[in-house]
Amino acid sequence: MLADMDEGNPIAYEVLEQGVQVTASDGVEIGTVVHVLAVVERDIFHGLVISTPDRGLRFVAAADVASLHERGVDLSIDSAAASQLSQPSAPEAIYDADSPGERKGWHHWIRVAERKGDWNRER
Repeated sequence: MLADMDEGNPIAYEVLEQGVQVTASDGVEIGTVVHVLAVVERDIFHGLVISTPDRGLRFVAAADVASLHERGVDLSIDSAAASQLSQPSAPEAIYDADSPGERKGWHHWIRVAERKGDWNRER
């Protein structure tokens, strides 16, 4: 199935939402975002775990991600290469929003004012 949708504005990995459509470089929709793998404190983006309709969860390395948008992720690999993506190794890092008041630094308050969540690694 060829992708033909408005993906919205470019975004950073920190605000990429679960369920966003992932499209290979040849326009084939291959799955949806499950979660982002990153070390946010060091601004290191490792990649994505995606859910595919036929192969389950798959890991997409950051090097294979061409761009992130509000409503779409574009890969730099085609659908044939995407069909060969490996399963994520366990345990995967999952980033989730802090509970209120957990972070008190200036980054936290800027994100609160912008109505964005803080992201922490769950173990």
